Amino acid sequence: MRNIEFTNPEFLYGLIILIPMIIWYILKDENNYTSIQISSLRAFPVAPKTYKFYLRYFLFALKLILIGVLIVILARPQTTNNWEDKTTEGIDIIIALDISSSMLARDFRPNRLEASKDVAINFISGRENDRLGLVVFSGESFTQCPLTTDHAVLINLFKDIKQGMIEDGTAIGMGLANAVNRLKDSEAISKVIILLTDGVNNMGAIDPITSAQLAEKFDIRVYTVGVGKNGYAPYPVQTMFGVQYQDMEVKIDEKTLKEIAKITDGKYFRAVNNNKLKQIYKEINKLEKSKIEIKKFSSKNDEFMPFAYLALALLISILLLRYTVLRNIP
Repeated sequence: MRNIEFTNPEFLYGLIILIPMIIWYILKDENNYTSIQISSLRAFPVAPKTYKFYLRYFLFALKLILIGVLIVILARPQTTNNWEDKTTEGIDIIIALDISSSMLARDFRPNRLEASKDVAINFISGRENDRLGLVVFSGESFTQCPLTTDHAVLINLFKDIKQGMIEDGTAIGMGLANAVNRLKDSEAISKVIILLTDGVNNMGAIDPITSAQLAEKFDIRVYTVGVGKNGYAPYPVQTMFGVQYQDMEVKIDEKTLKEIAKITDGKYFRAVNNNKLKQIYKEINKLEKSKIEIKKFSSKNDEFMPFAYLALALLISILLLRYTVLRNIP
């Protein structure tokens, strides 16, 4: 909300000077008239009051306004965006993304990881009132970004994700548990985890089902997404000649992913290409919304320039009247 504030409000007390100026002008104006004792005014025609008679009062009024505007400029007016808590509609969502080496398979364009990042970024951009966060996992898991409404920061962190950031492997249970930890203290009515993986849990101290039970305890709904087409896909393999792609069987633990979704009252999806992945996010995008609070930032802008232009216009008007139309009026 924009408000007018003054950096030097003590200067505004200077406006009091206008009161004695007005009193002085009234008294001075009365003293300008003298009385002459005569028997009758019949010999004198009634002289009409011309526009110059009224302009001298207008000139004084302009001078008062000019002084007032100059005092306001000295007080330095500013517009301020105050800090405020704004209640809006939204949900809390954590995206748990598998970044293991198998996510470099090229059954998606350009590969599974980049396709998942691109679609997730579009999803984030379309949910401006939601708090979103990002957890990545491979052989272990860590939080890339906690829940935030600053989606620009989250998107930049998404773009920085690369395979090889952490030990290779597929710790689905650890990734899910980490996401649950980020949501468990949320006061949102709707708390959601979107878990994307293309493999089978083979690492980590917590198994996926135990993590799902933790999510269910904290009323967190988990939408699981198996990423990868049916059959075989070209996987990157390190050989003595460098990284080469070999067709390998796609192994996604759909049974476990379905069980996670069932325990948490979520839903399981299978993404076999880029378009299917986009459709999945569109369906998730229809989730119910809940109220969250957003802290708005504050900023200040100097607003004295309009008053300076007004003062200049008043000064020019006073000079023009004083030395043209009213030059003969004392």
